[in-house]
Amino acid sequence: MSNLKVKLVKSLSGRKEKHILTAHSLGLKKIGDVTVQPDNPQTRGKLSKISYLLQVSEEA
Repeated sequence: MSNLKVKLVKSLSGRKEKHILTAHSLGLKKIGDVTVQPDNPQTRGKLSKISYLLQVSEEA
């Protein structure tokens, strides 16, 4: 199974509470934070919910 490299590129300030909590569940708290997440339906759902805040790339 492949992984996804997720980077927070926009601020969480002033966003909906659910979007902030989704970012925190991915391990992203401030601009520039990067995490590696498994590529599965649960992660894809979280990423699609807050895609306007993120930069996502595939990791081998």
